[in-house]
Amino acid sequence: MNIETMIGELLALIIMALALGMDAFSVGLGMGLIRLKFKQIFYIGVTIGVFHIWMPLVGMLIGRVLSDKFGTIATLLGGGLLILLGVQMVLSSFSKDEKPLITPVGMGLIVFALSVSLDSFSVGLSLGIYGAKTFLTVLIFGIVSMILTWCGLLVGKRVQTWLGSYSEALGGSILLAFGVKLIFPF
Repeated sequence: MNIETMIGELLALIIMALALGMDAFSVGLGMGLIRLKFKQIFYIGVTIGVFHIWMPLVGMLIGRVLSDKFGTIATLLGGGLLILLGVQMVLSSFSKDEKPLITPVGMGLIVFALSVSLDSFSVGLSLGIYGAKTFLTVLIFGIVSMILTWCGLLVGKRVQTWLGSYSEALGGSILLAFGVKLIFPF
């Protein structure tokens, strides 16, 4: 394999990682609109990065064995989870409690990370069928999604101070819209 082919494959993987990580950025932007501490932002980014490593890894391993029929199911599950998170955030913004119904800690963080990384599972299925380099692929996906999540959360945190009490409703609306877009691509 010559150097030009290797650079071309690396560039393709980086572009794919950016495309997959943009949903983590968008969802991070919405989630950043709730009150988060910098420590939470760090852990959220790392968790999403880890999920963007193991979800395509599992997808690649299964993709080498099975067809890509599961890609649609993964996308629908991810969209459904984002819709659920979005609805909960919007409803929480109208309640008298200061605490949102779901927060990105503990099980809420797992659900959040799973919802934004399910699309990388379906991409992993395709890459597994194609025979992509596993370690390099999942490493790039994880690092890029972690960085983009941090960026989205930090921008959301900054904007949250400007929007006040409406920030959680806006964040939930972003998650809801992104979930609908996953289920009904238009």
